[in-house]
Amino acid sequence: MAEIVLGIDGGGTHTRVVVADVSGRILATARAGGASPHKTTSAEANVQSAIHEAVSKAGHTLEEVVQLVAGLAGLDDPEDHLWAEKLTAVPGLECPRLHVNDAVVAHAGALQSQPGIIVISGTGSIIFAVTELGRQIRNYDFHQYAHSAARHLSYEAVYRMLAEDIQPEDNAFIGEVLAFWQVESLAELRERGTMGFVTDEVERMRLFGEMAPLVTASAQKGVPLARTVCDIAIDALGTGIRLLGSCFTRDTVPVALIGSVVQSEYIKQSLKSVLAKSVNRSYEIIDSAFPSEVGAVILALGRHGIVINTEVLSLLKASQE
Repeated sequence: MAEIVLGIDGGGTHTRVVVADVSGRILATARAGGASPHKTTSAEANVQSAIHEAVSKAGHTLEEVVQLVAGLAGLDDPEDHLWAEKLTAVPGLECPRLHVNDAVVAHAGALQSQPGIIVISGTGSIIFAVTELGRQIRNYDFHQYAHSAARHLSYEAVYRMLAEDIQPEDNAFIGEVLAFWQVESLAELRERGTMGFVTDEVERMRLFGEMAPLVTASAQKGVPLARTVCDIAIDALGTGIRLLGSCFTRDTVPVALIGSVVQSEYIKQSLKSVLAKSVNRSYEIIDSAFPSEVGAVILALGRHGIVINTEVLSLLKASQE
C-alpha cells in the first residue's frame, strides 16, 4: 500500500491541504473556507471537505495517509486542542495527527525549519521565532501583540474618521471607505457604528478584514490618515521582532514576512527601514522558501522518519503546483 502525508494550513481566510508522497513529491492540493471556529461556523466542514478533495485528487485513499500535520490559527492553549482535534477527525483517517499553531507550519515552510523569525500579518497577527537551540518563542509569550491584522488596520482607520481625526488630504480615502460600507456620509457610518456596524461578529470581522487593502494602498499613496494607522502597526511589529531577536545569540537574524498586510508595499518597505535602524542586531528580510501548507508537509515527513535533505526539498520545490 502506498504511503502519503497530509499538510494543512488553516491560518488564514482559506484552508489549504497538500498531499505528498514520502519522497517529497506533491501529488495534489485543495482549498476550502477558513479553519477557525472563532471566525466561521463551518470550520469543521471546510477542513474535512478539503482533506477528502485533496486525497481524492491525488488518486489515493484515507487509509494510505501515514501522517498529518495541521497548522491552525488560534491554537494557543492546551484546551484549544479539543476543537482542533475535531477538525481533522475524518472517518477512515487513522494516521497520527499533529495540531499546532499556524505559525509553526509557516516557519517550517518559510525558513525550512532553520533558526529565524517569521512575521504573520494578514487575517491574523503573530510573530514567531525558533532560536539556534530550537526554542520556540512567540511575541505572545511576552504578552506583546501587534495589532496589525487586516481588520485591525480597518478598525483604527474607521475609528479615527469617526472621531474626526482627519484632514483634507484624507478626503479621497474617506470616500473609498464610505463606498466600501455603502453609506453616503461619515454621519451615516457613525450611526452604524453606534449599533456595532454589523450585528454578526464573524461577518463584521470579515468586512473589516476586506477593507484593509484600501488602508495599505492609501498609505502607499501618502494619505496621512492611512499612513498614521499603518505606522502604528509597523512600530508594534518592529518591537515584537526585536523582542524575539534578543533571544538569539547570532548577530544577524533572518526574518520572513507572511500575509497580505505585512507584504503590502508600504508596510514591507517601512518595516525594513525600522529594522535597519536596530543597534545591537541585524535583521535580514528574506523570501519564504515554501508556503505554510508545504511547511506542514515538511513537518509531517519528518514525523514519519523522513530525513529532510536537499533532495526532498528540491522535489517539494519542483512539484509545487
